Amino acid sequence: MTGPYGSIRLDSVERRYATPAGTVRAVDDISLEIVAGESVAIIGPSGCGKSTLLGLMGGLEAPTAGRIWVDGRELSTMSGDDRTRLRRDEFGLVFQADGLLPFLTVIENVALRLALRGERDGQARSVELITELGLSEQADKLPDQLSGGQRQRVAVARALVHGPRLILADEPTGSLDAHTSAAVVDLLVAARRNVDATLVVVTHDPAVARRMGRVLELRDGRLVGDLSPTEEPRRGRSVA
Repeated sequence: MTGPYGSIRLDSVERRYATPAGTVRAVDDISLEIVAGESVAIIGPSGCGKSTLLGLMGGLEAPTAGRIWVDGRELSTMSGDDRTRLRRDEFGLVFQADGLLPFLTVIENVALRLALRGERDGQARSVELITELGLSEQADKLPDQLSGGQRQRVAVARALVHGPRLILADEPTGSLDAHTSAAVVDLLVAARRNVDATLVVVTHDPAVARRMGRVLELRDGRLVGDLSPTEEPRRGRSVA
C-alpha cells in the first residue's frame, strides 16, 4: 500500500488489555481513513478509548488485531525500534505527560531534537516557537520552575520544532486557561497549514473540536460518529 505523506488508515483495528475483571477492548474494530492534510478531532467520554486510538496512530504500541498504515507504511508490522525512530524523526507528539527533560532549560528542551539532527537553525527556530507561545521570559528556566500550563506549552513547541507532517495531540489544552488554550490551538492549526500536515487532536473541549475540519466520536472503544463541525449531529451527540 502507498499513500501521501501524513495519511492514516486503520483496518479493523483492536487493542485489548487483560485485567483482573476480564478482557477490556479499549479500541474495538475501528476502520477509518484520514487524508493527508486533514485536521481531525477525536471526542467522546472519559475512558472511551480516545488516547489509546491516538497512541496506536502514533506507533506507541501495536494493535492486538487489525492493521495500521501511516504514509503508506504499516505500523502494525514494524518492530518497536522502527516505530520509535519514526516517531522521533517524522511525527510531532503532544501527550498529557509533558515528558520534559528536567536538567535542560526550556530552550534546550525545544532545540534538542534539531541539535541531534545537526540542524544549524535549531536555536533560532526554537526561540521563534517559544516566543509565539508566550514563553520568551522562561527560555532559560528549568521545567520545575514552570507552571503546569507553561510546561505543556514547552511540550507543544518541542513537538512542532522540526516541522512534522503528522501532528498527534492528546488533550493539548487540558491544563491551560482559555486565552493560552486558544494560542496553542492557533499554533497547531498554523503548523498544519504551513507544511500541509495532518493534525489529529484528542479533546474534551468543544471549542478545540470546532477548530478542526472533521470530528470523530468514540464510545466504548467503537467509532460511532464521523462528521464535520458544521454538520448537524445525530440526537444525543454534539460537538458544541
